[in-house]
Amino acid sequence: MVALDVPLNRLFGYGVGDFDPQVGQRVIVPFGPRQLSGVVIERRTDAGDFTGKTRNILAVRDDLPALPAATLSLCQFVADYYHHPMGAVISSALPTVFRNVPAFKAPAPACVYYTPDLQKLLASIGKRAHAQRRVAESLALPHTPAALRRVHDSGVKWAKGWLEAGLVCTAAETSVLAAASPCLPLNAEQSDAVARLSSAQGFEPFLLYGITGSGKTEVYLQTIAAVLARGKQVLVLIPEINLTPQLEGRFRARFPGVHMACLHSGLNDTERAVNWLAALSGNARIVLGTRLAVFTPLPQLGMIVVDEEHDPSFKQQEGLRYSARDVAVYRARTAGVPIVLGSATPSIESWANARAGRYQILQLKERAVPGAVLPKITLLPVKKAGLIDGFNRMAFARMHEALDRGEQVLVFINRRGYSPVLQCGECGWMASCQHCSARLVLHMRDRRLRCHHCGFEEAITHACPDCGNQDLKPVGQGTQRLEESLATHFPGKMILRIDRDSTRRKGEMDAALAQVHSGEADILIGTQMLAKGHDFDRLNLVIALNADTGLFSVDFRAEERLFALLTQVAGRAGRRETPGEVMIQTAFADHPFYHQLLGRDYAPFAERTLIERTEMLLPPAAAWALFRAEAPEIEQALAILKLIRACFEQLDSNLLQPITLNQPVAATMVKRAGVERAQLLIAAPQRAQLQRALHQAMPHIEVIKTGKGRWSLDVDPIEV
Repeated sequence: MVALDVPLNRLFGYGVGDFDPQVGQRVIVPFGPRQLSGVVIERRTDAGDFTGKTRNILAVRDDLPALPAATLSLCQFVADYYHHPMGAVISSALPTVFRNVPAFKAPAPACVYYTPDLQKLLASIGKRAHAQRRVAESLALPHTPAALRRVHDSGVKWAKGWLEAGLVCTAAETSVLAAASPCLPLNAEQSDAVARLSSAQGFEPFLLYGITGSGKTEVYLQTIAAVLARGKQVLVLIPEINLTPQLEGRFRARFPGVHMACLHSGLNDTERAVNWLAALSGNARIVLGTRLAVFTPLPQLGMIVVDEEHDPSFKQQEGLRYSARDVAVYRARTAGVPIVLGSATPSIESWANARAGRYQILQLKERAVPGAVLPKITLLPVKKAGLIDGFNRMAFARMHEALDRGEQVLVFINRRGYSPVLQCGECGWMASCQHCSARLVLHMRDRRLRCHHCGFEEAITHACPDCGNQDLKPVGQGTQRLEESLATHFPGKMILRIDRDSTRRKGEMDAALAQVHSGEADILIGTQMLAKGHDFDRLNLVIALNADTGLFSVDFRAEERLFALLTQVAGRAGRRETPGEVMIQTAFADHPFYHQLLGRDYAPFAERTLIERTEMLLPPAAAWALFRAEAPEIEQALAILKLIRACFEQLDSNLLQPITLNQPVAATMVKRAGVERAQLLIAAPQRAQLQRALHQAMPHIEVIKTGKGRWSLDVDPIEV
């Protein structure tokens, strides 16, 4: 029986012919007129429920060793829990090259570049060649070609030139090229956390709850050292690729002789496959990756670390909608290894598990750097404050003071583009997307209007299509508009904008961060890309704009996310001895949310939120499954969901009794990418009750005729 990446929730029977495939091996099989790559799940002497003529497999690929039973079991759990075809789950778990029919040919073993004499290398480079100097400085530590390309697209080319000149050396990636960076001194709380984690036996889940700057990464590093000393492998999951270079650098510096494999979307297909195979073979002792790395086979797994466990990025929102954090906990339990979930603002789900005693909580209340304290938080009013280009006058005053002291300033606004709305001042018309229920965002530099939901764009219209008025005005602020206005108020200062638009091309994010660390940048303008994980020595003032939008969202998780976001943003300030300051502009300074944020303690907020959700039967006090449907017309989408609801209504009364079947409704954003959307929420007091109902209903749901529409299922949704 073979699992194939097709939208059918079943396995397919094939004859072995002249081959002797083993369970877990990759095979090539005929599927209609096509050939597909699949994985053998089971060997049996009959064809199961297949009544047609059995076709034989065409080839057995030896480019991929047979997947371990533990990996297949993990994929089966994910397929069962999220009600997704097994073949599609396995396909998602494998590197792309192993989903293709042709065999993968591994390249020569990777080497690393490094310089034995950094000053001599820098002396050979012109002082104005800033990009080359950044690449050269990175070579103070060993860098693989992939890592060099993330520093700059031409990084490998330059390194090869310096190699020919005798300024750079190469060696096998696993060679010890430099002494390990020293362990940082631990305070009492960190020492206790390292001791408890290092001595953990079997499956023990820990919630490492530490304030920003409390040294959670150092706790990870010293704990991982103890795990590696026992001959085990470690899996480290991080939420976003933007955090990878900084963490990778710290890990390589601490463990220079340890083979580490990185797995994230910034790698090409070959690099990802090579690293994945290194993990499967046991050669890679540390695997550092984003959510998909949770499926990576590790035969000697000794510990799992999930950093920033609260981050929504751990939940896949398309296709296989799984939570990497939750899958990691399940994997740790089945493998019998400890798992660490770290965060300054734990998810309410993890907080509830800690309160119930299912997780052990380790708390870090102090900043790791001696003398460093949490920054002061000040609320700045925006009503009747006489704003200057969107800034309270006090914010400008503090910025001038910080810059005069030679410090850096971060202006945070979670909205890219120039302006979120282009509006006619005469009739009120606003530029809207033709394919979504959303406004077009003005991107002034490109002279384009863009939809941030479907990608549609068009040239800026010069006159209102409704009344002909040519005086169209941008309303609101985005990162591009802030960059323009701050340049006029702070002439001579280097202003660096870091958002998805300015870091679209490969290497741009690393280059921008290098400018921050080197002190070239004076004022940073950033979205949530800069909110977490970064450690900037000279950054002591953070100004947050437009924070109020998260207070009145229809999403019940909005305040939780806003608290986490503002806490992370505030945590970038004052991470050394100089006290930091955070100024948040708000029109609702008396809102209870801000009172708890000013209290600097996440625990009271988490407790209040957990009580509210328990009283209202919201997750984690209830289990949810969300069916989504989309079709050319909203009526068609609602009709599909009514048929799905009817499948639940036919269940046995004992199964149906604890289930809450809501009515199908239009989605919050009804139209997106040219289709109209609706949703159906199914709820139960416990996950087991919900899963029993889903398992009974899904066989009937899967055969529903949807016409021009389609549906999807999201178990434990984080967006409704």
